Amino acid sequence: MKMVKSTLAVCTTAAVLGVSSFAQAGSTLDAVKEKGFVQCGISDGLPGFSYADDKGNYLGLDVDVCRAVAAAMFGDATKVRYSPLTAKERFTALQSGEVDVLSRNTTWTSSRDAGLGLNFTGVNYYDGQGFLVNKKLGVTSAKQLDGATVCIQAGTTTELNLSDYFRANNLQFTPITYDTSDESAKSLESGRCDVLTSDQSQLYAQRIKLAAPEEYVVLPEVISKEPLGPVVRQGDDEWFNIVRWSLFAMVNAEELGVTSSNVDEMAKATGKPDVARLLGAEGEYGRDLKLPADWAVNIIKQVGNYGESFERNVGAGSELKIERGLNALWNQGGLQYAPPVR
Repeated sequence: MKMVKSTLAVCTTAAVLGVSSFAQAGSTLDAVKEKGFVQCGISDGLPGFSYADDKGNYLGLDVDVCRAVAAAMFGDATKVRYSPLTAKERFTALQSGEVDVLSRNTTWTSSRDAGLGLNFTGVNYYDGQGFLVNKKLGVTSAKQLDGATVCIQAGTTTELNLSDYFRANNLQFTPITYDTSDESAKSLESGRCDVLTSDQSQLYAQRIKLAAPEEYVVLPEVISKEPLGPVVRQGDDEWFNIVRWSLFAMVNAEELGVTSSNVDEMAKATGKPDVARLLGAEGEYGRDLKLPADWAVNIIKQVGNYGESFERNVGAGSELKIERGLNALWNQGGLQYAPPVR
């Protein structure tokens, strides 16, 4: 708990200094245009969300947000440079101007939104904290973890959530904190701790890195709300709008049935006004964002709609095989919902 609070204190100080100094250099939008690429802060290696493949190409659900912003800005989703960041480094890197946007499995909370000089632009993954254990431990519920040794990643809200849950259920635990998610997973694998706790998405991602992933199970309990999404600095509304609507374009595209394979055809001829507005065939909505008329076409064609990105990175087409669940569209029983382009 102390470690999380101290991290927030350091980041708050950095926010005052970093945001102030960066503001003097001009807006983020102008700076990104001038350098010709988006500098994106991502995780330090989380399969499905942001990681480098064996060829050094960055992939993942969070990476796709960065690629979408680049496609909207430059018409080229490859115009991104990536900064892998630990949980403790991420906010300082954004506040200081080291990165233009943070897209790194980061939970939207009141203190981060209001106390650190940051703005969350939306939610690209609805998550919740859970528990990963070795099957040989013989437990099927988190309520059987009384007295357990628990691995936790430093600089996150995880330990606070864990403490609340165990106290509410009259359970005892011993925490062991690590700087990176890989270190905490290796500690579970070596037997130094009984259980690893983190966002469920991260647990699924870490499980496939283990030598024998089939020996580990994610327990059914979800003990917190973890809305994860891209983050920018406060006070730069034009940049905020571009990052926000790049994500919204992907969600709207899925709802409207616009995919990477049919977007060109639909942009040329569609009888649906809402599709025409999204794809720039009707109105001048790109101009409102200081983007070209085909900004959404470039996103969908090069990155895909939200459903395509989800399935490719974390869903049925990936190693993680995560079900859509809360991340299904609002009209399919989930929470994903984007305002209309109009």
